[in-house]
Amino acid sequence: MTKPTGPTTIKKYANRRLYHTGTSTYVTLEDLSVMVKQGEDFVVVDAKTNEDLTRSVLTQIIFEMEAKEGQQTLLPVAFLRQLIGYYGDQMQGLVPSYLEHSIKHFASQHEKFREQMTKSLSGSIPTNLNPGTIVQAMQDQARANMTLFQDAFKLFNPFAAQQAAASNVEDVEAMKRDLEAMQDRLSKLGKK
Repeated sequence: MTKPTGPTTIKKYANRRLYHTGTSTYVTLEDLSVMVKQGEDFVVVDAKTNEDLTRSVLTQIIFEMEAKEGQQTLLPVAFLRQLIGYYGDQMQGLVPSYLEHSIKHFASQHEKFREQMTKSLSGSIPTNLNPGTIVQAMQDQARANMTLFQDAFKLFNPFAAQQAAASNVEDVEAMKRDLEAMQDRLSKLGKK
């Protein structure tokens, strides 16, 4: 029996149940999460209208994973706020492709890091490489990833640095004006 080509179809019924057409069984959001982690491609469609619901179901999976007690979240509040801010913005059209590119780059770096760790833990590294060198390599990789993410956030709002600098200059100018006004008042009070 040959495996069907293309993504598996998951049908979502009005009662919110999800039906896996490949295995002819009902599945949960947790099952779909496992499928994603295993690299299995699927689409979710409304059983009645055949409308593609994949995006909303994947978003629901993320929402539930972020809400789990005791589990570390992946989406910082600042990121979520900034992302919400792009809805309806002129940059909205660029954000999806940018995020997709960024996550692919992160996945690539993650895989390289995983390979380095596997090599170092399996003993396939040269004997002259000490644990300090391994830790240094891990720290260098972490710094590179942090730089990548900082650059990514700057690209989400390329004018933020300019706005912050302009805001600082305006704040200093306002403080100078306030100081001059206070000095004028003090000198007037001193003359009385």
